[in-house]
Amino acid sequence: MCCRIIRILSNKVKNKMMSTLKNSVRLVGNLGTDPEVRNFDNNRKLVRLALATNENYKNDKGEKVTETQWHNIVIWGAQAKFAEEMLKKGDEVAIDGKLASRHYIDKDGNKRYVTEIVANEFLKMNAKKV
Repeated sequence: MCCRIIRILSNKVKNKMMSTLKNSVRLVGNLGTDPEVRNFDNNRKLVRLALATNENYKNDKGEKVTETQWHNIVIWGAQAKFAEEMLKKGDEVAIDGKLASRHYIDKDGNKRYVTEIVANEFLKMNAKKV
């Protein structure tokens, strides 16, 4: 009976843990641009960021290679206000969020698809100590 209870509890913990991992993105990188800010009529604020992450490795010849990936980050609401005030190009930032895909029609009438990371939280890594 004891083992059965532990197995049931273990499955509940695993299911809860897995549900928090679904659609979860965590990145640490550097901002490639200053925050792009948009204010909406309903007092909502949106900040867009371009985040670069680097991966370093040595190729077959032993040469150091750096590959850079660019990520589109979207921050809404109160977090957007903090991002606007605190962040600038070059800052090292940790982002926690989720992937979101959307589409829009461009000025030429073409359907465009975008995948971006909607941030729940961010942390400025190179903050100055006071």
